[in-house]
Amino acid sequence: MRLDKFLKVSRLIKRRTVANEACSGSHVSVNGKTAKPAYDLKVGDVIELYLGGKTSRFEVLSLSEHASKENASQMYRALTE
Repeated sequence: MRLDKFLKVSRLIKRRTVANEACSGSHVSVNGKTAKPAYDLKVGDVIELYLGGKTSRFEVLSLSEHASKENASQMYRALTE
């Protein structure tokens, strides 16, 4: 699954265009490396978001094309916030 789509479906970022811009602007890294929006995300990857002056880390637990609001938080585990 594309990184920008995962960020939107999991509701870590509310809109895909914003997720795309965050990735393109080097505000997102995967496994310690800056990642582009089209990065092919896998279960077990660790995502770091640098937004609003703070860093948040998340581990990918599952990949799903669609997720309800209730199930979106089950797609990842917060490591730090």
